[in-house]
Amino acid sequence: MKKFGDVVISPEKEGKEKHVPVIDAPKKVKAGQWFTVTVVVGKDVPHPNLVEHHIKWVQIFAQVDGRPYNPVHVATFDLGPTFADPSVTFKMKLEKKSTIYALAYCNVHGVWENSVDIDVE
Repeated sequence: MKKFGDVVISPEKEGKEKHVPVIDAPKKVKAGQWFTVTVVVGKDVPHPNLVEHHIKWVQIFAQVDGRPYNPVHVATFDLGPTFADPSVTFKMKLEKKSTIYALAYCNVHGVWENSVDIDVE
């Protein structure tokens, strides 16, 4: 039996249709201070947004350096077809260097992931 992580699709497997969530976040932040993160699915090539083919949700997690149990759930954005664009912006804060993961679920092509490292000073 496959584990869930084995079926999540990474940026290296991206094809013609764009499913990888693109994360726009600062490379370095100050400890404990809010910063803005934007995640877009289909940034360069728009993803279809139809009842039969759409991005249903985007989830954000943080893997915090030195934390005994990771990852930490940061946010979940539930999107409906036709009316919601798969683009989300939110604020978060970190105390330690972390890797931010974005997962996006396409109702036709499954779960896709991307990540960025953020240094904390």
